[in-house]
Parts: sequence; C-alpha cells; structure tokens
Amino acid sequence: MKNISTKLVSWSLALAAWGSSMAYAAQDLPGGPAVNQLNLHPPVTRIAVEQHWLHWMMLIICTVIFLGVFGVMFYSIWKHRKSQGAKAANFHESVKVEIAWTVAPFIIVILIALPATKVLVAQKDTTNADLTIKATGYQWKWGYDYLNGEGEGLAFISTLDTAHRQMSNSGDVSNAPSDYLLKVDNPLVVPVDKKVRIITTANDVIHSFMVPAFGIKQDAIPGFVRDTWFKAEKIGDYYGQCAELCGKEHAYMPIHVKVLSAENYTAWVAGEMKKLAAKADDPNKVWALADLVTRGEKVYAANCAACHQPNGKGAGPIKALDGSPVVQGPTGDMMHAVLEGRANGAMPAWKQLSDTDLAAVVTFAKNHWSNKTGQLVQPAQFVAARGGKFPEGGAAAPAAPAAEPAAPAPAPAENAPAADSDSGPHQVFFETGKSTLDDKAQAAVKKAAEYWSAHKDGKIALSGFVDSTGNAEKNAELAKERAKAVSKLLTESGIAADRIEMRKPETITAAAGTDQQARRVDITAVQ
Repeated sequence: MKNISTKLVSWSLALAAWGSSMAYAAQDLPGGPAVNQLNLHPPVTRIAVEQHWLHWMMLIICTVIFLGVFGVMFYSIWKHRKSQGAKAANFHESVKVEIAWTVAPFIIVILIALPATKVLVAQKDTTNADLTIKATGYQWKWGYDYLNGEGEGLAFISTLDTAHRQMSNSGDVSNAPSDYLLKVDNPLVVPVDKKVRIITTANDVIHSFMVPAFGIKQDAIPGFVRDTWFKAEKIGDYYGQCAELCGKEHAYMPIHVKVLSAENYTAWVAGEMKKLAAKADDPNKVWALADLVTRGEKVYAANCAACHQPNGKGAGPIKALDGSPVVQGPTGDMMHAVLEGRANGAMPAWKQLSDTDLAAVVTFAKNHWSNKTGQLVQPAQFVAARGGKFPEGGAAAPAAPAAEPAAPAPAPAENAPAADSDSGPHQVFFETGKSTLDDKAQAAVKKAAEYWSAHKDGKIALSGFVDSTGNAEKNAELAKERAKAVSKLLTESGIAADRIEMRKPETITAAAGTDQQARRVDITAVQ
C-alpha cells in the first residue's frame, strides 16, 4: 500500500508540474485563439458578425425546444406516474396534434433558413473586390499572389517560423510565445475596409483556407479554383489554419493576416515593390559554386527540410537525399524531379520557386552531406528547362570563371524568346488579363520574325496558353486575342499571313505550370 501511495503522489506531482507548464505556455492571442475559448472568435467582418448572430439565434431556438420538449416529458413522467394512481389515457390519433407538430417545426425551419440563406448568399458574392489574392496551398505552406488591385504583381511564400518548428520538435514548450505555431515569415497583408477576394487552389493535395475572425473557410483543391472574400473592419493581426487534413505537417501551415490602414498598406506595397526589384535575379547571371551552395542552404531549410530532414536522411517513405542516386546522378534527373514532382505528387513540383532558388537548392543538395559531386546548376538552365530543354547526361554546368564570366547558353528569360538561332519555341509573355504587346513582348516577336524572315520555306504555328482560373470561355478568348496580336505584328514585320497557323489554346493547370507560363504565346515551326 505504501508503494502504491508513493507512486500516486509522484504521479500527482508530475501531472501538476505538467499542468503548470502548459498553463504557463498557453496565452491569449489577440486575433487568434484564447485560453478556454468557448465562443467563436471575436468578429472583425460583417459576415462574421452575421455568423455570430446566426449561431446564437439557433442556439437559443434549440435550447427553447429542448427545455420545452424535455420539460413536458419530465413533468408528465413525474406528475402522472403509476405510483400516484395515474392511468394512461386510451385514444387514437389526434388531427390537431398531428397538424401542430407538423406546422410548428416547418415554421421554425423557415425562421432559421431565411437569415441563414441571406448570409450564405452574401458569403459567395465575390464581385466588386478592391483586391484579389490567390492563395495556393502547398505541403506545407501557403503561397500568395496579388493578382489585382493595389499590390498587383507581389508574390511570396508564407512558411511557419523556424524557431517555432524547432520548439515543437524539441517538445519543450514551457517558454512558448502567445503566437506559438502561428508565426510565419511572410504574413498576408491587406488594407482595412477594403473588399478582398481570395482565390484558393492547391499544388499537391486538398488544403483549406480558414480565418475564423473573418468568417471564411474555403477548400483549396489541386487543378480547381474556389473563391471567398472578406472585408476587415479593424486593424490588427488575425490568425487561421489549414482546416483540411493534408499530411504529416498539417499542423505546421498557419495563416497570418495583417490588416493595415490604407496609408500603411500603401507604404508596405511600395516597400515590397522596392524589395522585389532589388531581389530580382538576373537568370543569365553565372554563379560561383560556393555562392549557390550558400543560397541553396537557405532555400532547402525553408522548403525541403520538413520532409527530407535537415540531415538529408529522409524519414519513412520520404526518400533520402544524402547518397541518393538521383542527386548524385545526371543534372537533368534532379531538375526534372524539382520541376515536375515525383510519385503522383508525393514529391510536389516546385515551379513556384525562382530559377535562381531552384538552381541553388539543386546545387546545394549535390554538394552537401556526402554528396560531393562538384556539379553546379546555373539559373539559365532552369529557364531553359521550363521551356522543355533539359540538359542531357550528368555533366555539370560550367562554374563561374575567376575573371570575366562567360556568357551562358541562350535561354528563354521572361518576356524574351526561347531561342534566337533555331525554330523555337519563341515565347511571348503578356501581362495578366491583357492581350496587348508591351515593349518586351514586341521585341520577342520581332526577334522571332528575324529568324523566320531568313527561313522562308517553313510555316509558323501560334499557340496561346491559359490557366484553369476563372471562366474557361473567357480564358480561351483571351488566348486567341493574344495570338492574334502576335500574328499581326509578325505580318507587319514581313512574315506572310499564309505562313501563320493559329492553334487551339492550351490550358495549364495550377499543379502543372506557373502563372507566367499561362500568359504566353509560343511561336514554333509547324511539324
């Protein structure tokens, strides 16, 4: 008995210590979950306010029905119990009772359905948005692309803070901050009192975009687009989570939305545009091995280490990179893997990364741990690979020389032709939603015209590309208009109209191509 008592005391003390540590770690988070939260999040949008009202209305109605039904039942059981000499009445159906319990629930359902339908319709009205943002779910992070409105052109990946992930891995959360497992490196920033349309899709598996304070939850499905909207009425930080079980890192892809005043949002956009311009990498730059490895280590930590582990050993079905035949083999094999994915999406495609980041992470993997291949991949090779031209064999790309860097092999940079000495494809890129040729696009068409003017015996095919976002008919029509614009400039540049063949527009799904690739027209030789 003494031993049992001693064990019980020790267990009690341990449980108390654990409870105190958890109580220390758990803190209210403004804009996020609170300790012992029993109600919905405090609403900051009109839709969320309406949802709160519906929640309480239905709770009250259900409570009244519960008390009424069970009150009558318990009263009848108590008042007319057999021990008091009560005798059950003997009667058949009552028309009045039948009508009553049919009509009453019908009226209650209508009273519930009318305001609920009103809120539901308002939830799906994404028209007249001031700002449109595409939220793409990845395993396991969120990508944000500002498509329309102030900030158009901005794009970034939002990943869980590395320190929080390390804290979770260690199991010691005694000093966890209030935003534990909710802090990200790049929050989604929006202006206050502006209607923000969120277009959701996914790159790999089904995710779900949910921010309780805004009253929004929308699935993100690969190859499909869905949309929702919110209009935040209060400045602050608000948090959400992927609400769909999406794999082993499901708990580590939070959503952080920062709502700023109009003035501060404008300043933020200006600052981000400057950063974007400063960070823009020249895809034709020739990098030294050491510089690429240094950059690739950061890219790997942010995007790859969650699955393949920091030591490159992998885990379970996740393949190891350390000593991998794919990593140590031909350069083109690994380039195919990171651009196209593997195992039906188990290894996702990483086309959302820049060409420089892709070159850096591949170079890092090939020259880290026990992989001392000496192979180096230049960004220009990924530019060419996106156009379908992968390097053959396992030869490494040339390293940067010590003195003057040699010019890399021609590769199709953005808004530039894919090649200037062959039949193509010459790629012409357009701005989002537009069919007019800007200066770079005109230069690309004219360069293609120079080649075809020198090769008068061949015919030319024009292929427009679109993505799967929005209305398919409108997308196809936009692709046709873009092809017509290219055709017109080709004829004005001396190419006979009868040499030009217009092809049917091709669709690039969210999982198979980038936004840029879905805004192009290819000029190729007719086979």
